[in-house]
Amino acid sequence: MCDVRCTVCPHQCLIPEGKHGFCRARGTRNGKNVSLNYGKLTSLAIDPIEKKPLARYMPGSYILSVGSFGCDLACPFCQNHTISMHGEEDSTVYDVSPQELANIALSHPESIGVAFTYNEPLIGWEYIRDTAKLLRPHGQKIVLVTNGCVSEWVMEEVLPYVDAMNIDLKGAVNFYRELQGDYDTVRANIALAAKSCHVEVTSLIIPGKNDSDAWIEAESRWLASLDPSIVLHLTRYFPRYRYTIPATDKDTLVRMKTIAERYLDTVLLGNV
Repeated sequence: MCDVRCTVCPHQCLIPEGKHGFCRARGTRNGKNVSLNYGKLTSLAIDPIEKKPLARYMPGSYILSVGSFGCDLACPFCQNHTISMHGEEDSTVYDVSPQELANIALSHPESIGVAFTYNEPLIGWEYIRDTAKLLRPHGQKIVLVTNGCVSEWVMEEVLPYVDAMNIDLKGAVNFYRELQGDYDTVRANIALAAKSCHVEVTSLIIPGKNDSDAWIEAESRWLASLDPSIVLHLTRYFPRYRYTIPATDKDTLVRMKTIAERYLDTVLLGNV
């Protein structure tokens, strides 16, 4: 059989039969590109909505958070690297069909719906769509916590079913190259999502990577051009995974918050 091109994200992996792509969660099976993590969960918990983080979407509520394995970025500071940087063979997975997940969600009356999070959910977009179709008729909300680094057609497939997103904006062009992602793709998807659902943006501030005044001013000004009510979360970095860079100084976050507030209505600090 021929190799199959995966078009889900900017990597555009050409995947041989029986193998997987960069993300470890999509592969070629019987001559087709498929989601290898469809219905395979590694994590499940009831969380406050603020933990996603979503500060201005149904505050005070709780949501069922689920994750799988795989990611299409290679962030050396990832907090969830034990699942995001692994494939199925290196993960403890539980088979949960869309109907089973819907049943679990509906059995928790304290939860407003399902948040797809922990790893990169959009590389397995089909599972999001199929679960959402079952839950939304019951008034359940669908939330995504995503790096936003997927092809436009993937965003367009899921946006009709999504109520809120938190999207990472990790840095400028050069930093995205280090992470093996695409800056322009992420910005385009933030703009696209902001027209369709509630969007908040998170930037993990890392010394020497994305902590410059010029960067935060440019990005906050750009976000404000989309909608000044978009909430920006500036989160303090701590050494994780392969990064040994010292933790971000709190004064740096305060300075960047002051700059961003020139353009955005709400800028919040996290991990401080």
